[in-house]
Amino acid sequence: MKISPQTEKTFAALVLPRFLRYVKIWTTSDRRSAETPSSPGQWELAKLLVEELKALGLESVVLTGNCYVIAEIPPSPGYETKPVIGFLAHLDTAQDVSGRDVKPLVVENYDGKKIILKETTAGPIALDPEADTALAAQAGKTIIHSDGTTLLGADDKAGIAEIMGAVEYILGRRDLEHGAVQIVFSPDEETGRGLPGFPLDRIRAGVCYTVDGGGAGELEAECFNALEAKISFSGRVIHLGQARGELANACLMAAVFAALLPRSESPEATDGRYGYYCPTGISGDLEKAELELFIRDFDLRRARERAANLELFAKTVEAQFPGGRVRVETKPQYYNMKQRIDETPGALEKLADAARRIGVPCTFKPIRGGTDGSRLTELGIPTPNIFTGGRNFHSPAEWAALSDMAAACALITELVRLWAAG
Repeated sequence: MKISPQTEKTFAALVLPRFLRYVKIWTTSDRRSAETPSSPGQWELAKLLVEELKALGLESVVLTGNCYVIAEIPPSPGYETKPVIGFLAHLDTAQDVSGRDVKPLVVENYDGKKIILKETTAGPIALDPEADTALAAQAGKTIIHSDGTTLLGADDKAGIAEIMGAVEYILGRRDLEHGAVQIVFSPDEETGRGLPGFPLDRIRAGVCYTVDGGGAGELEAECFNALEAKISFSGRVIHLGQARGELANACLMAAVFAALLPRSESPEATDGRYGYYCPTGISGDLEKAELELFIRDFDLRRARERAANLELFAKTVEAQFPGGRVRVETKPQYYNMKQRIDETPGALEKLADAARRIGVPCTFKPIRGGTDGSRLTELGIPTPNIFTGGRNFHSPAEWAALSDMAAACALITELVRLWAAG
């Protein structure tokens, strides 16, 4: 990364205090909750952001009934007709690892050595530069990590901090001419529900950018097609002493179904453009059981083929458990955003140009996941994704590079400048 030292220092000072403040708020989402937001901590962070945006001088700040924060920076005089653009980040963190009582640790002038975060019976949780070239590259710089008992929350509180830092910078620089800029902070991105209750009627931006990616220079305009499946198992129960030839154990049916999923098509066995099945939860007893499952693929046809395979697995399980029944329910979560973003080439051209102008070499790569931008793109607003500087998301070994975070903040401000320039 070639961002100038002074630029890095300026934007790091805007980002770091905010990031440390935000990650301490417990905003873990709950994919089993039907509410939006799915957890009360998201309200706490949303209300804090509303206060901070107003304190920066913004008058157009709204907190909706579904916990969406929407704010707008008014255009510079004479720039009222310039395109309106938006920036989006999410309030919640993933429930895969605890996000409660996060204790962020700031390491200045990182010495490039292995950091043991926590000892466990399965071995130490550590940051190891020998296994992580991105970490090794941070020697002499500032990194932030958790204490190993929780995730850090850079996904996506780094994005929130970078957007908020950019807002302060833009409002404090009269020489930075810009059109109107909309800011959106959304709940429950990690549940993959696809922006339920999103106030589309309040969005004037023709192009948006999510700030929800990884290392500096990683820009994304393609994501998985995502399906969610719920497989329900109904058993036939009888006293275990009389079970021979009669019992259909729903709990065992769920386990057998899960074992039918190809191990070669799992998250841990795939990378690049290969898709997968992933069980995310299993529960039940003799009478009733349930398996929750994600299907992911860049090719929608293959994703649908996997969904069809679930029906075949269901029939296989029913054949092994006479009297038992298996029901498969599959629904879409979000779709690959590539085609619609390609229809608006200016969104990517300006993103790449902004990265070049601040001195950050950029590459476009597909996301092995999704963002709120994928759903927003589907709703008609092309929304590529910008890096945040975080790594090892959803894990206790999560860390973030302050220099990358500063670069993301600088990139946001440069995008604002470019869209106003025409």
